[in-house]
Amino acid sequence: MQQMHDSVIVGGGPAGASCALWLARLGLSPLLVEASDRLGGLGNDNPFADDWIAVLPGVTGQQVAANIAESVRAAGVPLRLETRVTGVRPCKGGIAATLAGPGGAETLARARTLVIASGVRAKGLPDHPPGASWPGVLIGPGSPIVAQDYSGLSVAVLGGGDNAFENYVYVRNRGARAVHLYARSVRAQQQWVTRAGRDGVSIGPYKVDPAARTVDGRRYDLILVFYGWEPQAGFADSLRLARDERGYIRTDFATAETSVPDIYAVGEVANRMHPCVVTSMADGVVAAKAIQRRWERAGS
Repeated sequence: MQQMHDSVIVGGGPAGASCALWLARLGLSPLLVEASDRLGGLGNDNPFADDWIAVLPGVTGQQVAANIAESVRAAGVPLRLETRVTGVRPCKGGIAATLAGPGGAETLARARTLVIASGVRAKGLPDHPPGASWPGVLIGPGSPIVAQDYSGLSVAVLGGGDNAFENYVYVRNRGARAVHLYARSVRAQQQWVTRAGRDGVSIGPYKVDPAARTVDGRRYDLILVFYGWEPQAGFADSLRLARDERGYIRTDFATAETSVPDIYAVGEVANRMHPCVVTSMADGVVAAKAIQRRWERAGS
């Protein structure tokens, strides 16, 4: 007979891994499902020190991701890497999740609860198909931005948030021949606006042609796009979960439960609080404790 897990957790970043670890150590039976070949989420693309984590000074995002993977394995959490959840539906006693593993082979996982921790992805250019790509156009942030050699190149940086201003400063200090920042509006922290200065910074409407690699008719060797993030949880669309105007899943603040009973959403896919590693891990704990209370009540 097919095993009934206490929870299927979709996404092995800080939120999902934290939830799975806590459930396992609380004596419940989670199944953690991650689409990539590694746990740790976006931290795997961050080679810089994440000095915002109070207990880990000088530790890079990639090291944080590796620590997450080590902690999950130490807790004995059942894990499916390189596995995508392609759909979920209610079933007797809970939720059935369709899993597509390496090679596309599908299996079914059943659980009493579902935790959505699938995170966010970087936004691409508007008015173009999701995932569209062009030579010389990099959608950031992440390792490809860091790995790029900018020596002698002309570079356009697009976006008005922290990542755009921070990477504008980064590229300018990496030997680029010319760097320009285009922002329709400014949302970045003042520290980055000040460091960027005014030279090369254009505020207001602009037009991008990614195929020609031009901004307002000016051609560049590289265009770096920093348009923020968007939630990725399309596999759960059939559940018709309540979402906010930007597509983030709405949850109860005290439990992380969604508008559908026994389905939870944690971390950046729910945008419950300021997005960072620490708050995402705390989100996972909130959901794990709520699930524990749920089954304690059911068994009493």
